[in-house]
Amino acid sequence: QVLLVESGGGLVQAGGSLRLSCIASGRIFSINDMGWYRQAPGKQRDLVATLTSGGNTDYVDSVKGRFTISRDNAKNTVYLQMNSLEPEDTAVYYCWRSPNYWGRGTQVTVSS
Repeated sequence: QVLLVESGGGLVQAGGSLRLSCIASGRIFSINDMGWYRQAPGKQRDLVATLTSGGNTDYVDSVKGRFTISRDNAKNTVYLQMNSLEPEDTAVYYCWRSPNYWGRGTQVTVSS
């Protein structure tokens, strides 16, 4: 069984930073693709960033240059460093692991 647990969300002012963490348990971590998605109220869940097992990254345009995804395979953890946060980044952020495993989410709220 795969379990993903997110942490690091909270309330921050615009321009501030947060670092989200996702600890994965279960089957081998290092061979899986990981990612972060977010869902704002009344909207669908959208991709934020992905990181393949080979180290390739991809970001939605709106976070490029502000967010960085990384992983520590020894700790079975994936991170999302979020800088220059904007009110539009407010959402529940979900950790994802291939093929289709999800965490329960962590709330990020950015005040203007």
